[in-house]
Amino acid sequence: MFDEVGFPRGPDLGHAVRVLDTFVYCSRAAEGVDDAEVDRIIEWSQRRNVERDITGVLVFGSGVFFQWVEGPPTEVENLIAILYGDPRHYDIVPLDRSVDERERLYPNWEMERVGADDIRAVLNDALESAEDENNIAALRRILKHLDSGPLETLGRR
Repeated sequence: MFDEVGFPRGPDLGHAVRVLDTFVYCSRAAEGVDDAEVDRIIEWSQRRNVERDITGVLVFGSGVFFQWVEGPPTEVENLIAILYGDPRHYDIVPLDRSVDERERLYPNWEMERVGADDIRAVLNDALESAEDENNIAALRRILKHLDSGPLETLGRR
């Protein structure tokens, strides 16, 4: 069965199934990146992601970014290149990358900000499953960063 634009529909809920590229990563915020800057990032991303058919979530807390993006493979690949060139963060650790035929997890979120209740647990889980030595070292630096001082000083090099 197909939807109105010719995409196959999922078997259980009738939602469109597409080939989606997923990129999940965490990173440390550069000096000067605060909640106001993150709000500007979200606003810009929402406008751009509609055009690119990208959806996802951005978690920011304690000077650490955690982001999940999903969309067409070419668009996600272009976004990854932009992310690696963005001076507002560093110590980028890819946590997951996959291309699958599936439904979106965030079909209506061009990019939404989600509060960071306990980003430490997410990072510890990532550390437990990480195999790449560079990623392990970066995750340890990020966790050390979280333990380094009062929250208002985090995100500073």
